[in-house]
Order: sequence, then C-alpha cells, then structure tokens
Amino acid sequence: MTQPGIHLTLLMGPTVPVPVTPTLLEALDSVEVTHRDQGRSGFQMTFKVGRSGPTDMLEFNALQNLALRPFSRVILMVTFGAVPRILMDGIITQQQLSPQNQPGSSRLVITGEDVSVMMDMEEKAVEHPAQNEMIIANMIIASYAQYGLTPMVIPPASFDTPIPTERTPVQQLTDLAYLNEMAGRCGYVFYVTPGLVPGQNIAYWGPPIRAGLPQKALSLNMGPNTNVEQMSFSNDALRPTLQSGSIQDRQSNQSLPVQTFASTRTPLSSQPALMANQPNVRRRGFRRSGVNTVQAYAQAQGVTDISTDDVVTASGELNALFYGDLLQPRGLVGVRGAGYSYDGTYYVKNVTHSIRKNEYKQRFTLTREGTGSITPMVRT
Repeated sequence: MTQPGIHLTLLMGPTVPVPVTPTLLEALDSVEVTHRDQGRSGFQMTFKVGRSGPTDMLEFNALQNLALRPFSRVILMVTFGAVPRILMDGIITQQQLSPQNQPGSSRLVITGEDVSVMMDMEEKAVEHPAQNEMIIANMIIASYAQYGLTPMVIPPASFDTPIPTERTPVQQLTDLAYLNEMAGRCGYVFYVTPGLVPGQNIAYWGPPIRAGLPQKALSLNMGPNTNVEQMSFSNDALRPTLQSGSIQDRQSNQSLPVQTFASTRTPLSSQPALMANQPNVRRRGFRRSGVNTVQAYAQAQGVTDISTDDVVTASGELNALFYGDLLQPRGLVGVRGAGYSYDGTYYVKNVTHSIRKNEYKQRFTLTREGTGSITPMVRT
C-alpha cells in the first residue's frame, strides 16, 4: 500500500515475522492502528479476499495463509519521507470473514493488540519477597524477552522495600494487570511501544512523559498554515481531587495525617484547575490500612496526580500529508489558533492512524491539567 510520500511495509509470521508477499500486500485494503498511553494498543487490517482458482475451491487462499492466523506476529512499518518508523508490533487475536455474493467485495478483517497482550494470558499467584514495585516491574518485563521487550522503569518519588518478616507482596493477577495495578498506585502508566528496529519494544513503567521537545504544532484557523481538519475542546472542572485523612502507620503504630495540596506533574497550563477552581475542588477521604507513612503519601499523591491529567481534553483529526509528519502519542505537542485558553502545549494521550490508498489520517486526543498557555508561542 503506497501513496505519495508514504510507503507501508508489512511483516507477518507465526514465529518470526517476515515481509509478506506482494500479492498479500496488494490485497490490503485498509489499516487502522491505535496507540494509547494506558492499556494495550491495537490494530485492524482489512484484506480483499476471493476465490479464483482450483487452489481455493475448499478454502479461501487467505485463510490458508499461516501468517494471517490468530497469534501470528505482525509488524507494521511506515516510511514517511525517507524515515521508516515502526507503527505497530503486535499479535493477531481475531479473524472476521465477510463473504459476499458480489465478486471482489468479500473481506477478511484481522484484529490484534500489541505484544503486551501476551502478558495478559495467565493469571498467576506469585509472591515477590523483599521486592519493591520497581524491582517487580523489571523482573516481570524481563521474563518476556522473547517479544523484544526492553524495560524502562522509572523509580517512584518514594517507595518502600518490604521486609519479609513484615509483609510480602503477593500477585493474584496476570502480569499485565499487576503492572497496571502497581502503576496506578504511584500515579504511573504502563505501556509497550515499538522500538527503533523491527522486533524491539520498549516496556515503559513510569509517569506520563510531559517533558521534551514538543512535536510540530497543530494549527487551527491559520489560513494556508492550517493542518488540522477539525478539533474540539472540553474542560471538566470536576476532575481535580485532593486527598486527606489519617493512617495508622504499621511500623510506628502512630496515627498520622495524610494530605495532598497540588499535583506533582510537570505543568503544561498557566491556570491549572486544581488552583484556579479553589475552593470548588473535590476533596476525598484517604482510607488505607496496612501501609506506612511513605506508602500512604505516595498513594494519596498518585490519586491527586491522575485526577488532574485529563481536566482539559482536545480531540481532532488531521491529514498526515498536510501535517507533514506523524503525530506521536505519549509526548508533547503545541496547539495554536484556538485562543489563549486552549492554545499552548498538550500531552498526546492517544492517536489512531487510519490508512488506505491515497489517504492517511490521524485522530488524536490531547490532555492537560487546565487552561491558558505557559508559552507565548509553540514550535511550528
């Protein structure tokens, strides 16, 4: 599937993915890939199928292809300009065949998820003695090296290594669910993203990345510089939440107060809702047992941080050919042309790539903690 300036490469296989045949690539009708900053990312490919000779009297040729069967591995690469980028490294999880009476209208839809789906196959009962969350995350990710996973684990601001005589962390979930549960306690996210070379993946366990050079700006109402087809904004004033309460420290056995006052995320707006909406900010009681003071503050702060992430949400769609690049999720991007309240820098929460012949569109969701830009201009 090729269009001006963009070339799509498809590798598939039950064990080692290899380039598909030109015939199969020609039958590819459309591709959709969604990347999220939490949970699994996914893909869907639609192939034109049919029966045209003695070799497919009993079965569609496409269904005889081992590369299109469930649990086959799929690597999608897009060459935009001269730079190849890996769009998805995943596993096929579903097939959907739609035979039609009209010639050329039958379709085979292949759906899959990124390789982290293999971390969600088996529910386990495992003890992790004398290991904190950071060590556990590294150990779990390292056990999936066959999928090219390289751990990128960011230490929490505060963590507590358990003493075996006091407590032992016990996992009663799948590896993926347990990683997500531990991430949620710290206000973190966990996701797997393709690396720079086919077959390599980065398993990220840490806070949302709100630093670094923003991507090329999304421009609205900018005449010939407009590169977004449509965009809308929402501001949810009820999302920010402060935590307060007290705990019985399990080590000192003393009752100690726990209180959060602000988010510890890197600010992206000049008027964060948590501050601008005072005193109309939700306050919720912090109730935990069996934790010490360090754990209690870390968990309370994690709740407050997560509550401020999606106060302002921007959703829209762009044509990649007009944008001149691929918008990447889990990073920063600037917005201009929407007015002071909604201009500025945002975190890219998710991006859906929709590719078909002579068309490459991206739908996106951006978020930040409030209104108002913190910079007079954005990168163009």
